[in-house]
Amino acid sequence: MGIALSGGPDSLALLILAAALGPAMALTVDHGLRADSAAEADTAGAVAASLGVPHQIARVSVSEGGEGLQGEARRARYVALGDWARRQGLSAILTAHHADDQAETMLMRLSRGAGLSGLTGIRPARLLDEDDRGGPWLLRPLLGWRKAELEAIVAAAGITPARDPSNHSDRFDRTAARNLLAGVPWLDPIRFSSSADHLRDADSALETMTTRLIAEALSASGDTVRFTPRDAPREIVRRALRRLFSVHFDAHPDGPGLDRLMATLAAGGAATLGPVLASGGSVWSFRPAPPRRST
Repeated sequence: MGIALSGGPDSLALLILAAALGPAMALTVDHGLRADSAAEADTAGAVAASLGVPHQIARVSVSEGGEGLQGEARRARYVALGDWARRQGLSAILTAHHADDQAETMLMRLSRGAGLSGLTGIRPARLLDEDDRGGPWLLRPLLGWRKAELEAIVAAAGITPARDPSNHSDRFDRTAARNLLAGVPWLDPIRFSSSADHLRDADSALETMTTRLIAEALSASGDTVRFTPRDAPREIVRRALRRLFSVHFDAHPDGPGLDRLMATLAAGGAATLGPVLASGGSVWSFRPAPPRRST
């Protein structure tokens, strides 16, 4: 197994625990966003070496983009981890996300009006690349642990972790969520993790129902896809349309746009959403929208 090692207290605790279990190797991704990041990566490697864990450093370039600086750094990190895992023949990459991370993530998504799938939070296990079915998995074994517990493990080992100042920057929503959790004692991260587990079960059940509806109610002929919503619950229909758009038109409409389209189709109307022209009635049909005329 591979360890994503940043050099912070969380990933160092994961490294210590993993090294005690059996063979492992670690990768530190240096984003180059801070002057001392290269030195911190070297220090993380020294800790790994002291525990007998082979270590490598991947240096990546990150710039502000559509996902923001932190989002782009996260994307680059997972690309680097995936490339490394495939080169090393690893079956899984472990990251040190914990219960406090889970609670922060759920609070942030609640504030943005996330639906059920978003509120499932950080998943304990998923494919690193959903398009690579035989590729390595991404595992988060510490979601039931509090950050303070992980810091205690590192302190007991006599290791001084790196501290990322961006974790306390007011530029990021996560800092506000972290401060809220720290200031409201009854917001228990462990209970957030428990809620995320229940929501994942519900999400999985809805996905199963969606698969059944698609098998029974969707057909394709040429460039036209037909879908009969029947009396299926609204959320199941919404999920079915998301899959229809993705699989048949390589399109990924946002939630509000999809809701407006569903209301129009249920009323028997027609509308264009992204690259798709849809018409309603008892059977909904979808086909590529004609190209727009230039003026």
